[in-house]
Amino acid sequence: MKQLFDDVSFQCSKLVTKSYSTSFSSAVYMLSPSIREAIYAIYGFVRFADEIVDSFQGYNPEQLIQDFEKEYYKAFQSGISLNPILNAFQHTVKEYAISDQLIQAFLQSMKQDLTKTEYASKEEYNAYIYGSADVVGLMCLQVFVKGNTTKYEQLKAQAMRLGSAFQKVNFLRDLKDDNLVLNRNYFPGVDLNSFNEKAKAQIIAEIEDDFKEAYEGIKKLPIEAKFGVYTAYVYYKKLLKKLANTPSHQIGTTRIRVSNYTKAGLLAQSFVTYKLRMV
Repeated sequence: MKQLFDDVSFQCSKLVTKSYSTSFSSAVYMLSPSIREAIYAIYGFVRFADEIVDSFQGYNPEQLIQDFEKEYYKAFQSGISLNPILNAFQHTVKEYAISDQLIQAFLQSMKQDLTKTEYASKEEYNAYIYGSADVVGLMCLQVFVKGNTTKYEQLKAQAMRLGSAFQKVNFLRDLKDDNLVLNRNYFPGVDLNSFNEKAKAQIIAEIEDDFKEAYEGIKKLPIEAKFGVYTAYVYYKKLLKKLANTPSHQIGTTRIRVSNYTKAGLLAQSFVTYKLRMV
């Protein structure tokens, strides 16, 4: 009975989400049950692709990402994959009519991580962020609006700004590993070996602008999605504040985190704000 296999596939995507990101998993849990599985499926797909290009040292990431892409399209065409992550994702793509252009843009940015180590211009930086983060926000938005193209177009720009904000916070948080382990520098014109307060302040100001615009979109989201997305927004805002209060030299040598205790407090705060209809 294929339905059982499909159920297991979505459970695998949920497990991937919980294992790789407790914060995002908590935010997804705040979504309506009717759309949670689809968001888990999207996260499972993008997480596996990201792990291929970042974490599988000693293997052949170029071949792995090519195989991953080919297996996805085989799954999409046939309606099944024995890779449960791809099986769940192809179901979600079909159910919510997720554009293949978004998937291709995402995979293109992932492939860039295999060869490109520096982004010399703002144009290159923005293009990478679009593919690695903005389109993921748009995939999720297609789930949130459930085929309402008018609503999708209305919220598209702000969903992209939220994706950009999340990605830039990740870049800042992961500065140490990106620079010292993966030899990557996503910030154009910034020397990570002499990262200073001025450079940090400019990046944070840019992220704050993204968050400000994205918040206006969160307020307009369907009720099924609003609380979960707002929860993720509050968490990332807290992480950004912690990064802002951390000396620049320490960001370059330590991965900054938000404690589980603080996350629990943020969740409670988000719930109260949401219930009082303040968002």
